[in-house]
Amino acid sequence: MADLQRLGDALRQHGGEVREAGPGDAVDGVPATAVARPTSAEGVAAVLREATAHGLVTVARGAGTALDWGAPPERADLILDTTGLDRLVEHGSGDLVVVAEAGLPVAVLSETVGRAAQELVVDLPPGRLAGGSTVGGMLSTGASGPRRLQRGAVRDLVLGATVVLADGTRASSGGKVVKNVAGYDLAKLLTGAYGTLGVVVRAAFRLHPARPDRAFAIGSGPLADVAARARDVVASQLAPAAVELDRPAGSDVAEVAVLLEGTADAVVQRAAAAAELLDGRVQAGPPSWWGELPGAAWAGPGGVVAGRGGSPGAAVGQPERTLAKATATLTGVAGLLAAARDAEQRYGVGIALRGTAAGVLHAAVTGSPEATALAVGHLRAAAPSPREGAVTVLRASRQVRAALDAWGPVGGLDLMRAIKRQLDPGRNLAPGRFVGGI
Repeated sequence: MADLQRLGDALRQHGGEVREAGPGDAVDGVPATAVARPTSAEGVAAVLREATAHGLVTVARGAGTALDWGAPPERADLILDTTGLDRLVEHGSGDLVVVAEAGLPVAVLSETVGRAAQELVVDLPPGRLAGGSTVGGMLSTGASGPRRLQRGAVRDLVLGATVVLADGTRASSGGKVVKNVAGYDLAKLLTGAYGTLGVVVRAAFRLHPARPDRAFAIGSGPLADVAARARDVVASQLAPAAVELDRPAGSDVAEVAVLLEGTADAVVQRAAAAAELLDGRVQAGPPSWWGELPGAAWAGPGGVVAGRGGSPGAAVGQPERTLAKATATLTGVAGLLAAARDAEQRYGVGIALRGTAAGVLHAAVTGSPEATALAVGHLRAAAPSPREGAVTVLRASRQVRAALDAWGPVGGLDLMRAIKRQLDPGRNLAPGRFVGGI
């Protein structure tokens, strides 16, 4: 049980507040007993030092738009609310670098750097942006959108970070910071680790100049044909900013959309060439599904954005919807599309697939827990090894999670566990949230 008095005393001199947890303060259905909201890195360190000294489990939370992704923690004694760390520390527009605290909403950061005709190319789903998704939450989930094809994933854009470890130690690595710890690139190590290794309090990112003009080439057709055409565009000299696929549940047809960015004349020419490869058309704006997770799967029950402990599932009387992330090689995408259609026919589920033709897609699986578990297993079998593809369940009901391993086969698990033991030996940070129970 969290001692509010001790936590409050630890935080008081650094700014912030500690309160008793309320009904909405849960992590994927696991209730917390207290919530601390520090306003400085020193405050985060003080809270974690006190919490760990008394054996408390701490889970960091930003806006909570993906707090139910991954697996539920074993317990959650303390929620560390990072929204008090909401400052944009530095925008070096001449160097194309921005430094921000973990609780700053990504939408606010994007608006600020946009005034200098620059952008942080992460393309979070619109639902998460509207829900206030923070810099820390973006790093914790490792989320990246359509333009990762050309600009890289968020782990490629993060230059450095300042992190507080479970025992209150402050550590830094990478650019715009001055101290490295244990030889790790902490910024990249913590990206996608779901808060199990440390709490990011500040991060530096590489920006890109905003490109003035854009156009889309759109095509559609049978699954195998669309996958082949998309692969041709990716491998071409057209330098597409993004090549996205959308395959609705139950369909034998998919759509491909190619984004071309640059200056007007060059964009027009490249878009026309891409449309020819797709046997499709050119249009000025994106298709309606662009950048969204399939099936509006970012929403919680009844279509309400899942945030601050919102639990997954479906409205009463409706089949459950499960959100998964599926990766494949460039040539393996066609097999993944085929596996989704085959799983629907075998198990009576619906599987909507959407994402980059280079092999990072999201799947919305609709069906009973038993059928969903079988379908996820079928999708995993489409890749012969973890190196060639994986399917990770991000958001699911307790029943679905009980029927399968949310993470599936993962390479390098022993090394991941060794890093966890070194950085968080007492398992005080979100234990159980990450792969292998880390």
